Amino acid sequence: MQRNNQKDQVVIDAKKFKIAIVVANFNEDITGGMLKGALEILEKNGACEKNIELVWVPGALEIPLACQRIAKNKKYHGIVALGCVIKGDTDHYLYVSKESIRGVMNVMLEFSIPIGVGIITVNNLKQAQDRSGSKNNKGAEATQAMLEMV
Repeated sequence: MQRNNQKDQVVIDAKKFKIAIVVANFNEDITGGMLKGALEILEKNGACEKNIELVWVPGALEIPLACQRIAKNKKYHGIVALGCVIKGDTDHYLYVSKESIRGVMNVMLEFSIPIGVGIITVNNLKQAQDRSGSKNNKGAEATQAMLEMV
C-alpha cells in the first residue's frame, strides 16, 4: 500500500479482489453518479471488471439484506453499499437513514467483511448532487475506504 502524492490517496493492488457493489434504485440519478465514482476508483486501483458484481435493490432499506446475502457466500473480499436518502416532510428520512446504515454496520461486524458505506443522508437534492458528481463523490470515497480495509 502506498500513498499517492496528488491527493494523499492510498493506491491498492486490487487485481485479484472480488468486489460486490450494492446500489439502491431509489434516487437512481444520484446513486448512478455514486456508482460511476465507485467504478472509477476500482479501475484506478486495477480491479478487474470480471471480478465486480453489481446488485441493484429497490431502496436504502434493502441494502443491508443484499449485503448480508453477499457476505454469507464468502465469495467477495469487500462490498460497497450505495444509497441516497433525501430529507422530506416526515420523519421517514430518519428511520431509513439510521436503519439502513445500522444494518450495513451489523453485516460488516457479523461477517468481518469490509463494506464501504456510501449511503448518503442529505437535506435536499442539491446536497445529493454535490455528493454524487465528479468532485466530492461519496461512492468513490466509500470504495476507497473499502479497498483500504481489504
